[in-house]
Amino acid sequence: MLPWRNWPILAPFLAARREKGDSADSTRIGNWRPGPLVAAFCLAFFLQALFASRLKSPTNDEPNHIVSGASYISTRSIIANPQHPPLVKELAGVSLALAGIRWDAPATVQELAIRAPGWEWQAGNRFLARAGVGRALFWARLPLLLLSPLLGLLIYWWGRELAGARAGLCALFLFAADPTMVAHSYLVTTDVSVATFSLLFLLALFRYLRKPGIFRLAAAGAALGLALGTKFSAIFLLPIAAVLLVAESLGPPASPGGAAQPAGAVTRVCSAVLALAGMCVVAAMVIQVLYFSARGPFLYTHGLSTVYADYNPNYVGAYLGGQLKPRFASYFAVAWLLKEPLATIALALGGTLLALRSRAIPRLCKLFLFLPPAVFFVACTLWADDIGIRYAIPALPFGYLAGGIALAALLKGRALHRVVAVAACAWVACAAAGIYPDHLSYFNEAACLPAHPDQIGLDGGSSCGPNWLADSNVDWGQSLPQLKAWLDRNAPGQTVQMAYFGTFPPAAYGIHFEDMKGDFPPLPRRGLYAISAHYVAYGPGIGARWLRDEPEAVVGHAYYILDIVF
Repeated sequence: MLPWRNWPILAPFLAARREKGDSADSTRIGNWRPGPLVAAFCLAFFLQALFASRLKSPTNDEPNHIVSGASYISTRSIIANPQHPPLVKELAGVSLALAGIRWDAPATVQELAIRAPGWEWQAGNRFLARAGVGRALFWARLPLLLLSPLLGLLIYWWGRELAGARAGLCALFLFAADPTMVAHSYLVTTDVSVATFSLLFLLALFRYLRKPGIFRLAAAGAALGLALGTKFSAIFLLPIAAVLLVAESLGPPASPGGAAQPAGAVTRVCSAVLALAGMCVVAAMVIQVLYFSARGPFLYTHGLSTVYADYNPNYVGAYLGGQLKPRFASYFAVAWLLKEPLATIALALGGTLLALRSRAIPRLCKLFLFLPPAVFFVACTLWADDIGIRYAIPALPFGYLAGGIALAALLKGRALHRVVAVAACAWVACAAAGIYPDHLSYFNEAACLPAHPDQIGLDGGSSCGPNWLADSNVDWGQSLPQLKAWLDRNAPGQTVQMAYFGTFPPAAYGIHFEDMKGDFPPLPRRGLYAISAHYVAYGPGIGARWLRDEPEAVVGHAYYILDIVF
């Protein structure tokens, strides 16, 4: 039995910390500093994302976001795509403008918004095609590529705050090798960015609670504004912050050297409320800047009211394990259990148990570790569409932090524990290497158990993914260049029957195809088919079991090639 209570990794908070930061033990590992490894892990994550992004076509939402961002920079007004805050789109627009790629029809934005709702997708496709899709995608994605290592640094910093540098480094490793994070890190979408700025805000809030001051309050407010300006789901940071502020105000100081608490529970709670109000004021100022207007907060609330304005009411429903329903209460829990490496899941659960049982980690630190992911996870379970684990991405970094605590404990344990730690690290690294460059389609080995253990490979259980989940879990329109390369090698000049789950036209990549338009007869006619993994998942449910026939090839883990000869 593992000696849970005696593992030394849980002891960093037994000693008082200096006013300016961590003790020497929490910032060093033995006699050396972890800086080089931190840089190496962040660089490894960046390079995975960079090289994978060069092989991937625009995902479903990217043309919309990219042209919207370009229009913001060109017109200095937020008209396009109001159902998402502007920050990510503005970053893409600035990068495109610096590269000389600009929205060239600013006068038509208002007219298009009035006369043609949803115009952004078609305009985005034309914009990318005219600029050259490869070039435009690179420059639009570049700011997100550069931003994503910041999330890794924040995870390391948080891990160091909670349980020392070794735990922070282990948490950073789990992040750097996670296929889901790599897959979404470079996309011009909001999920990874909101996780980054949410974690930045929580770190700024933690530092404010350790040593309150105007500068730290303003820094927390600015980070809150950036998170709110990235995705509307960041609104849940407000109740999270309220609970954390009140909990700290009603408890003892975070450390013996912490700031003295004001006398009286009512006074302390009022101080917490005023602090949150001050942060919200600063956040509102950031939102004004992001919206190019003093009316920014009003534009923000209007945008919040338009969320799901482009939702398709004819959408067939959520898909989970072969069943179709309007939604599943267990959807995001199952997605997490299937789309994270099994070693990461085991470490996260073990680290959660260690942290909860530990008396060395202060109550406030436990609240910071467990309250935000719980709120984000419950929120997406109750309100988000069951179409992808991407909605739960803001909760994933806390799993890496818990996993880092467990992995660091194993590394400091007995020889057998260190062997287990090395095996877990190898497992996680193999998951990232085995699925490259198709990280978005990753599933762990459990997806193939118990029915198809023979299909487990270096990519884990990714070949069994459509048995469990659909939509952006398996294919989001991202593998057109790989499909074009396969067709050029194996069926040059041939027209393919294509069931495409995407918004960017395959013809832009030179693919000759006939669009099946979602029409799947019980028996197909003769020909070569390229079927999106999304439709393969739905096959039996829509009376087209032939979609589950043994494919001739699976291209980019996203397109199932079927050669029907009868």
